[in-house]
This record gives sequence, structure tokens and C-alpha cells, in this order.
Amino acid sequence: MKAPLLVSVLFCSLMLPGFVLAQSHSGGGGGTKTTGGTPTTGVPRFPGTTPSNPAYTSSVFISGKVALDDGTQLSDPAAIQTICTGQRHTVAYTDSHGSFSFQLGDPTPMGSVDLTDASTNSLSRSDSSAQLSNWQSCQLQAVLAGFSSEVIELTSRMNNLESADIGRIGLHRLQQVEGTSISVTSALAPSAARKALEKARNQEKKGKWKDAQRSLEQAVTIYPKYAVAWNELGGLQIRQNDWTSAKQSFQQSIAADAKYVNPYDGLAQIAFQGSQWKDVVDTATKLLALNPVNFPQAYLMNGIAEYYLHDFDAGEKIARQGIRVDDGHQFPKLQYLLGMILLRKGNYPGATEYMEQYLHLVKQPSDVEEANKRLAEIARLSATPSSAAATEKK
Repeated sequence: MKAPLLVSVLFCSLMLPGFVLAQSHSGGGGGTKTTGGTPTTGVPRFPGTTPSNPAYTSSVFISGKVALDDGTQLSDPAAIQTICTGQRHTVAYTDSHGSFSFQLGDPTPMGSVDLTDASTNSLSRSDSSAQLSNWQSCQLQAVLAGFSSEVIELTSRMNNLESADIGRIGLHRLQQVEGTSISVTSALAPSAARKALEKARNQEKKGKWKDAQRSLEQAVTIYPKYAVAWNELGGLQIRQNDWTSAKQSFQQSIAADAKYVNPYDGLAQIAFQGSQWKDVVDTATKLLALNPVNFPQAYLMNGIAEYYLHDFDAGEKIARQGIRVDDGHQFPKLQYLLGMILLRKGNYPGATEYMEQYLHLVKQPSDVEEANKRLAEIARLSATPSSAAATEKK
């Protein structure tokens, strides 16, 4: 299989950063793990399969607040997710005070939401079509990289069928995670720098990108160690296709706070977009060392990079780790990647297993077609072992 084809197949699972994740991530995984990905105001939001669900039977306005149990202030927006019949959907983001609000079951389809604004309390475009029924059986949780969330049963907090303040959703720091979406140095930012960041976020909501960039530049000028502002500036520069400046901003964010994970994701995605495979591996490895829980997309990028560097053993190991972490199947292309790696290694039963898993997870016709094509290829090669050498040349 030629390299450009694998990139075209797998790249659609990755979105360039730009405050998409309130870590986001980056969309949470299974249990009470939270995803960053995030999540910078940004990192990436997590694309994957979007289940088809019936329309809501009723509409309810919900508000509340997210708070860390140790009293630490949120430096990045947290995503708010509903969990209904096992399906997770990001429905809102917290504002600068940790507050959020959204309408559960809004029958009016929403247009494309600006994904560069992680502080807005809106549905993302992919989530707006994922309407859920029987909200009374739903749960609510917050998503922030490096933290586990209290899970709220909606029926236990809602006495009003039209609106409800569900109160506080608590976040608890994960013991095994060193890096989070909370920046210690950003928490020390002076008032003037904080106001400049808040002004930038408000300008982003209105689509005033140039003004927002100037406000972010003002924030980091006032306080050069403002890791969160540097990270958001990098996302905004990517939006304007200024890759060089974005890379510098992410590097400044890391220099300001090396344990703030979001800019590593931004750098990895810039390297991935440029097919700089060694840089992808280096940056994704650092990110996963800091936070091996909340960034399944980093495993995917890392595995793809190892594939192109022809280190199939390393790629297999990374892909398998990513699949374990991505228990919510937000990145089914991990299964596709592992199937392709096993195909290259001549492990046809394993390649078939993971390509079939991928086929089971995806819904898009193009993805289904691609999976069936690969399964046919694996079947053909497994029937003629002598063609294994030919596979290595593809």
C-alpha cells in the first residue's frame, strides 16, 4: 500500500488544533476518564463515528458549574458531555468561571459551530446531529485532560422539566497522570493578562480573529509565562494558516509550563500535517509520557508515523496501546492502522481481526468501502502466501 493512500485514509480522523478541545481532545473515553485532546482551548476535538439516534422527546435547559476538588482554578475550558444509552456527546464548554449552560433536546438543528472557540457553550457540529431520546436516563460529566469527573444522574438533579441548575460537577486529578490541561504558571497570570485573554475569547466568539490575535499577543506580552494564552495563540495562528508562528507559540507555551499538555498536541499535529514523521514520534512520545490517558489521537499519530518510518513493531505496540486507551472508540482508525501494520508484517489473521473491528465501528460509506477493500486484499494475500513479499513493496 502506498504511503499517500494510508495518510489520506487516516488523516480524516485527525483535526488540526485550534482550540477545538477544551480537553479536548480533546470527547472522553470510557468510565470516568476525561479526554483532552481536547481540549486547548485547545486541541483537537475528537472525530469518530457519530451514532444515529432518534430525536429528543422534550427540550430542557440545563446549567451548572465545574470545579476542581482541590480548589485549583480552571485555566482551560472543560467540555460537558452527556452519556445516554452508552453514547457520549459533547454538548457545551465551561466559561472562564467554570460555568456552563446548554439546551438538551433542542429540536432546532444547529449550524456549523466555530470549533476555534472552546469557551462557547454550544454544541459542536458533529454533536448537533446526534440527538438523544429519553434524557431522563442520561448522565452528565465534565471532560478535562488529567482529571476524572463526577458523573451526575440528570434525574437526581432535575425537579423542573423545563430548566434546571444541576449544581457542581467535581473534577479529581488522576494519580497516574503527570501532565494536565491545568497550567500552574497560567494560574499566576496578573489581572491585566487575564483580561486580555478573556477579551480574546469573546472576540473569537464573534469571529473577530485578528482582534483576538492582538489580544492574545497583548496577554503574552504582559505575562510571557502565560502558557494557556500562548497555546490559544498557536491555535488561532493555525486557523490563519500561519504554521511557522503557530509552532513558535506552542513551543513558547511548553517553555512557560512543561507539564501543560495541550501545546504538545498542537505541535504533534503540525508535524503530522507536514509528514515530519520523526518530529511526530518525538512530540507524541513526550505528550503520552505526560498523559497516557486522555489523548488517543496522539497514539494514532504516533502509530502512523512509525508506519512510515518502517518501524512496524513500534507502530504495532503504539496502536495496541491506543486501542486500549480509546475504549469509547472515538478514533476507530486505530483499528484500521493496526490492521494495516499486521498486514505489512504478514499476520493475516490479526489483520483481518482488526480490519473487521474497524468495519464494525465506522458508518461512513467511504470508510466501509475502504475496509471491505482491505479485507478483500488480506483474504487474497492470505490465500497466496508467496505474495507476502509483494505486500512489503506496496
